[in-house]
Amino acid sequence: MIGDRSEAGGPAYARVAASIRRLVLDGRLPLETRLPGERGLAAALGVSRTTVTAAYDELRDGGFAVSRQGSGTRTALPPSRGGARDGEPGAAPWWTPWASDGSDLLDLAHAAPEAPAEVRRAYDAALEQLPRHLPGSGYHLFGLPELRAAVADRLTARGLPTLPAQVLVTSGAQHAFTLVLQLATGVGDRVLVEQPTYPNALDAIGRHGATAVPVPLAGDGWDLGAMAAAVRQTAPRLAYLMPDFHNPTGLLATDAERRDLGAVLTRSRTLTVVDETLVELALDGPVPPPLATYLPDDLTVTVGSASKTLWGGLRIGWARASTALIRRLAAVRAGVDMGSAVVEQLAVAELLGGLDAALPAHRAELRTRRDALVAALARRLPTWRARVPAGGLVLWCDLGAPVSSRLAGAAERHGIRLAAGPRFGVDGAFERWLRLPYTHPADVIGPAVEALEQAFRAVTADGRAAADPVVAVA
Repeated sequence: MIGDRSEAGGPAYARVAASIRRLVLDGRLPLETRLPGERGLAAALGVSRTTVTAAYDELRDGGFAVSRQGSGTRTALPPSRGGARDGEPGAAPWWTPWASDGSDLLDLAHAAPEAPAEVRRAYDAALEQLPRHLPGSGYHLFGLPELRAAVADRLTARGLPTLPAQVLVTSGAQHAFTLVLQLATGVGDRVLVEQPTYPNALDAIGRHGATAVPVPLAGDGWDLGAMAAAVRQTAPRLAYLMPDFHNPTGLLATDAERRDLGAVLTRSRTLTVVDETLVELALDGPVPPPLATYLPDDLTVTVGSASKTLWGGLRIGWARASTALIRRLAAVRAGVDMGSAVVEQLAVAELLGGLDAALPAHRAELRTRRDALVAALARRLPTWRARVPAGGLVLWCDLGAPVSSRLAGAAERHGIRLAAGPRFGVDGAFERWLRLPYTHPADVIGPAVEALEQAFRAVTADGRAAADPVVAVA
């Protein structure tokens, strides 16, 4: 809440500025949002206009707001604070973990690792293959045939028999989900989601005018009773589920849970999007058969992506469904774009063909990074509780106190960018929770957790938010 007195002490203008800054960092106040006029905000908060003027000045000075003639004051993020340029002393190496917007914050808000060496080689192979595609138009609404075949082979090998005609190549899994929303939902329609869930999915649901219906996850899995009750009571038009290393909790649905989920959704004839973005990142044991094997093809869209498994910069994903449903999704897609970039599709086809050879080393490195994060949290922040996931890219940490958004604001002052817990819930839930990715190298994770400890102490006075120390649990 803007101007909340629970903010750090200081004058009223500082509390107002801190509140707005926290909302921007937490993602609840989008960038380029026009802030209220000074007079109107002052009246709403019961403070003087001078207080609001000073607050806006502080935000502008810190880079969290910009003012343009005729456009008012709008939210922003600060630019780089003077880091060294390439070639200068202290410049970053060829790979840097810093935030993608050009600032020198360590990005712990996004869960995506750097590109493995295989990506460069795949692009080299893609460029060698490109000449044979140049005589054509370059438009492939459904995707390149070789990539559709590679995706189909991958899904079939995992236990979901798939033909190339059942695959639509998209610009990422989020793009695929957006196409399903456009096809299947209208204003006011209900979309069943897990609580918590992937925040970009919630954003997409809201942008389409649909309503997210949250079903809380149980402590160690899916609450099938709650899921069945929500389906009966709300008659959702669509369901969006992440059974494989769920983001953000890291939970992996058991085979029995998948069977039960499939039965509930099949009985209700609910179109279901199964997000398998993280399914290839199993770190401790095998993954059960795909949820789609327990659902009819005409009611299921399985979406996947190269972004989490390989590299976010590839921007290639896919949707798998019945051939009839794929054709309908392609018709929707034609109103948005005419296909994904050819070179990237060729590169991903090359990468999928060699994925079994590359995954062991990739998983081993992620396992090392996960364990490094767990160990660093146990040393520096022993009151935090986090289940150690069997795969995926993140820890879901219980902070022991509802300080997640405040911590996101404080962490920025210590050089860390975070995605606070409420980003992952409907209606601002999860202030006690924080998602932390283990996508950075171990030598980056240690100093990052040290900075987190300092930020946590700043928002909890003494760093103790739980009565009894607890460590990460398996």
